Amino acid sequence: MLYPAYEARMLRRMPADVPKHVGVMLDGNRRWAKAVGRDTAHGHRAGAANIEPLLGWCDEVGIEVVTLWLLSTDNLNRPDAELAPLLDIIGEAVASLADQQRWRIHPVGALDLLPATVAEQLKAAEESTRGVDGMLVNVAVGYGGRREIADAVRSLLHESAAKGMSLEDLATVIDVEHIAEHLYTKGQPDPDLVIRTSGEQRLGGFLLWQSAKSEFYFCEAYWPDFRRVDFLRAIRAYAERERRFGS
Repeated sequence: MLYPAYEARMLRRMPADVPKHVGVMLDGNRRWAKAVGRDTAHGHRAGAANIEPLLGWCDEVGIEVVTLWLLSTDNLNRPDAELAPLLDIIGEAVASLADQQRWRIHPVGALDLLPATVAEQLKAAEESTRGVDGMLVNVAVGYGGRREIADAVRSLLHESAAKGMSLEDLATVIDVEHIAEHLYTKGQPDPDLVIRTSGEQRLGGFLLWQSAKSEFYFCEAYWPDFRRVDFLRAIRAYAERERRFGS
């Protein structure tokens, strides 16, 4: 009964210095399902149902970009009995977000590793929201940070070859900006804040390149139990930190 009043007070006292880009690792669906005595698919559905509320909370405080890690490249190695329903749930969740026409959807990940139907769902969501004037939502599906960097380097090599540039010439001029221009999130600000639920305190390959100067917030709650008050606490914790950017 006290949480609504507590949340309202936190919102009123929300500092002006909120992150522009927030990355969220939606972790703990399977452990949540086990804790409540349900199957894995039920946990993934409960997690998917919490995505829209999260985006609403981000809108409330003025965040401009959100990156949601929904499925890693490692997750693609799970047994088909678990993976197939999970891919269906992700496809339905992303399509539902696109149908609302509130946010611009941008898939990030190795779409070539996904079943064609799922990849097409993600591309269709991006296309249907291209003209939406709202928060940019990156949906990371089939995503791995190492794979992203490898894909960026591969793309840079192909581009340079198409311009007639030799490897020796490229080696003399290549810098971090050249690689950044070929990442899945090219043109976007790097995440200011990365949130991971479920109590795990590691990146696990999420936005490895982009998070070099990010702040991190680890929450004990499993993703389906992640509440607005947990989100507001993460934003408050970010605002209270003195960001040094290595200086």
